[in-house]
Amino acid sequence: MNNEMMIQQYMDEPLSIPSALMTNYTKLGLTEEQFLLLIHIKRFAQEGNYFPTPIEIQERMSIDENRCTLQLKEMLKKGFIKIHEKQDEDGRLGEAISTKPLFEKLLVHLSNEALDENRNKKQLEEGQLFRRFEEEFSRPITPMEMEMISMWLDDDGHIPEMIEAALREAVVSSKLNFRYIDRILYDWKRNGIKTIQKAREHGERIRQHQQPRSSPTHESSTAQQRSRHPHYNWLQGEKR
Repeated sequence: MNNEMMIQQYMDEPLSIPSALMTNYTKLGLTEEQFLLLIHIKRFAQEGNYFPTPIEIQERMSIDENRCTLQLKEMLKKGFIKIHEKQDEDGRLGEAISTKPLFEKLLVHLSNEALDENRNKKQLEEGQLFRRFEEEFSRPITPMEMEMISMWLDDDGHIPEMIEAALREAVVSSKLNFRYIDRILYDWKRNGIKTIQKAREHGERIRQHQQPRSSPTHESSTAQQRSRHPHYNWLQGEKR
């Protein structure tokens, strides 16, 4: 194998380090030196040496034995590694360095980040929804109204898009009040409607059902041409 092929082989050789650890180790409280130590510990384990000594580790690094020992003690203290018993292939017990605590910390960190992200997203969506109501009502919404919107989101499980759709329905029906919007959302939930498309189809079915079966007069036919989708009164169950 020539030099160029060997170089390419080195470049292509995979490095077994989880990307999540690479991007989050500083957030976990690890220094660059400690992170490199952990990589060497992991590499020693892949080679079959589960309890490398500080001397063995420092030979692969630019730190001395004392510094290596100090960092290992610090990682033990912070709970990034632990020493446990391990049985070899011959059944003999020996000590081993485990990096499992590190990955347990990583999992907790990633879970907390996901929760924070979801919480921030929820707050942003709520803020946008509040502003949408204020725009349509042409006034600031009251704390009680804010609480009702939050109940639609948290207790009833409506997504912001559906609440906004119910708001639009109230606007076009000229019945802009929270009781009317609440009734719309209640009807949608009762009928298992969770998307805007399903809500639109449901509304069309209701309006068609409410239209009189007799042949329309010329006057009513003209009115229907002007308003092809008569509004449905969600409070009283009748057309407007």
